Amino acid sequence: MLACTRLEPRDADLPEVWLDFDERQKRRLKTTAHTASGEVPLAIQLERVATPLCDGEVLGDADGAPLVRVRARPEPLLRAAGQPAQLTRAAYHLGNRHARVELADGALMTPADPVMAQMLTQLGLTVEAVEAPFSPEVGAYHHHGHGHGHDEHHHHGHGQPRIHRFVLRP
Repeated sequence: MLACTRLEPRDADLPEVWLDFDERQKRRLKTTAHTASGEVPLAIQLERVATPLCDGEVLGDADGAPLVRVRARPEPLLRAAGQPAQLTRAAYHLGNRHARVELADGALMTPADPVMAQMLTQLGLTVEAVEAPFSPEVGAYHHHGHGHGHDEHHHHGHGQPRIHRFVLRP
């Protein structure tokens, strides 16, 4: 079994591991890499995943040797196209429902769901079901992973907001 533990440069010609969006944001995952000689078991063990793995990134072993290239596996999505005001309104409603959204040129992409498809259609968008790699916005602020309330006596700095990487699909 290959065990990947850290990100490496993107320039190597390597076997590929195809992961959907949910898999690309996990720190630990057992899956399969596709090599020229067949499939090989693969364990992804990353110390920290601040943002999901992106299509094309390379994972390496603990010594820094590149092992596999991450590929974004196509998944069932809705592509909602329309005018900028319609897209803005739709993005608001999708966000209000905590739906994942990817920005595309003149469209929004979100996981396939019949209720969301109906809502987007009612908002005046043209909605089609597609199979495509999914790279939604993951949030503008760094999440610390600790859950607690803030009261008037509890103050500490969380640093500057951090914009995560994304790809605008043409």
